Amino acid sequence: QLQLVESGGGSVQAGGSLRLSCEASERTYWSTCMAWFRQAPGKEREGVAFLNTIVSSTRFADSVKGRFTVSRDSAKYTMYLQMNSLELEDTAMYYCAGAGACYTSAEFYSVWGRGTQVTVSS
Repeated sequence: QLQLVESGGGSVQAGGSLRLSCEASERTYWSTCMAWFRQAPGKEREGVAFLNTIVSSTRFADSVKGRFTVSRDSAKYTMYLQMNSLELEDTAMYYCAGAGACYTSAEFYSVWGRGTQVTVSS
């Protein structure tokens, strides 16, 4: 049974919006930290949004600050990433992940989804 399943990716023009969803198993949903990472071809996986579920605080990478927001629906065990004003540089595979704390580095996350592709074109 998959613990995290991402959806909502697709192709969009620059300036557009997408909302990604991450459906979690009940156990994973209540991880202390739920995060969104992305990985573009030839680049390292980078964290873009972090949600501390205990204190309901969020943190974003500088590259997406002011454009991306994260939210959760506990009735659906689902986390969302709302992406607005998308830029060409946002093109990547997007993953959600869970961990015991909101580490910046992907290596500390043990639970991952398979990802959903976001492609931004001009």
